[in-house]
Amino acid sequence: MLNVIPIGAFQDNYIWVIRNAHFAAVVDPGDAAPVLDYLRRERLQLAAILNTHHHPDHVGGNAELLAHRSVPVFGPSRESIATVTRPVSEGDTVDLPEPAARFAVLDVPGHTAGHIAYYGANSLFCGDTLFGCGCGRLFEGSAAQLYASLQKLAKLPGDTAVYCAHEYTLANIAFARVVDPHNRELLEREARDAAARARGLPTLPSTVMLEKATNPFLRCDDPAIMEAASAAAGKALSDPAQVFAVLREWKNRF
Repeated sequence: MLNVIPIGAFQDNYIWVIRNAHFAAVVDPGDAAPVLDYLRRERLQLAAILNTHHHPDHVGGNAELLAHRSVPVFGPSRESIATVTRPVSEGDTVDLPEPAARFAVLDVPGHTAGHIAYYGANSLFCGDTLFGCGCGRLFEGSAAQLYASLQKLAKLPGDTAVYCAHEYTLANIAFARVVDPHNRELLEREARDAAARARGLPTLPSTVMLEKATNPFLRCDDPAIMEAASAAAGKALSDPAQVFAVLREWKNRF
């Protein structure tokens, strides 16, 4: 089992640190400063950087981290990130000798055109594709692409730990409650996550099982979700991909 620690950055980013007693790999270091502080405090050596996509709040700290220590930088082969030394895509495997970890790379376009995720050791590092009770905005890809990407992630084992890159959960739950007001598991999740945030704790990681039970973007074939999306669209929707597209646009305006 991986030892994964969140480092807060900017307003709501999480930089995930995969560590053992001596080494650490970091996922999506948008800011080097909090990572360097953590490494110094814990007396850890940086071993690798993993990027999910090219947005600055995910890759902006790469260069400064590399100035302190030269390490491999994994990132999406279909995006241009100057500091990436190991471009990867679906079908590739990332093997980290220290801390010992192996990840399968998944192509999950939608938020960006070449977005990838890393899956291994019962853990998913999914960047801005899947969020706690939500999903990423469409900046470069299509709704159909992001829907297919989310369906791919939903097929992972239910107990997979989901490490998203932003603390958006409570805001996403507020939208989900409008779409799916009678979902008891959603209401229970809101209570738990609100209590966690009140104590200054992250709502993440979640699990694939929890997302499939409470995240409307993973439940587009559920009759209640389809009914809500149809009402929002002003027409009957029967295709889950169309339901997803309506939900994503609705969320943009929420």
